Amino acid sequence: MRLASWNVNGIRAVLKKGFAESFDRLDADIVGIQESKWSEETHEEFPFHKDGYLTYWTVSKVKKGYSGVTVFTRIKPLSVHYGLLNGKYDDEGRAITLEFDNFYFVCCYVPNAGDGLKRLDFRMGFEEDLKAYFASLDKPIVYCGDLNVAHKPIDLKNPESNTHNPGYTPEEREKMGLLLEAGYIDSFRLLYPDVIKYSWWSYRFHARENNAGWRIDYFLVSESLKDKIRGASIENDIYGSDHCPVTLDIDL
Repeated sequence: MRLASWNVNGIRAVLKKGFAESFDRLDADIVGIQESKWSEETHEEFPFHKDGYLTYWTVSKVKKGYSGVTVFTRIKPLSVHYGLLNGKYDDEGRAITLEFDNFYFVCCYVPNAGDGLKRLDFRMGFEEDLKAYFASLDKPIVYCGDLNVAHKPIDLKNPESNTHNPGYTPEEREKMGLLLEAGYIDSFRLLYPDVIKYSWWSYRFHARENNAGWRIDYFLVSESLKDKIRGASIENDIYGSDHCPVTLDIDL
């Protein structure tokens, strides 16, 4: 089974930049996208559908053109859940969970700590609530999305100068470490412990051309699925967003 995840930074924008062709190229059984920026106020269908896929989406209800996650799946889920426990964070369109026979597929757009770290406390609360939510699930978990953190120095171009910037603060990195210690595997790092590859680049200073990026998009899986991982990749030759897709090949 092939799974894919991509922060598209606006579904309307990426549709004009070859999204349909990139979607076909990924050829994934399940695709999670983040930051769709699709607004509930339009009361329209999601603007991209693909024959052979079911589509589930959630949007920000607190701010137009903000956040939002969507999942496309060839396999009909047993159930779909929006937000975390009791639907928390669904007001910002942060998470969708699809339940299948043998696993849960959780797609998240993790909150950014923000300029001046003004949302760091909110972000820390999200991380705690996420762990509690995972503990409530009764099957192995495949967790993907823009997790808005570079875990180790290898995961960004300039770690020293970014130590106290959003996405690389000690607090965010510690939370990522604690999640992994709780029984989850970073699939890309499992297969490629020393490979330097990024999934996000600033639009400024020709960062993508210079490959001055960050690895902040992940597939994490429950430890019980570790031996089922067959491949993991960062598709940084696919354009259309400031992020590129990441994929996971796994026997499920």
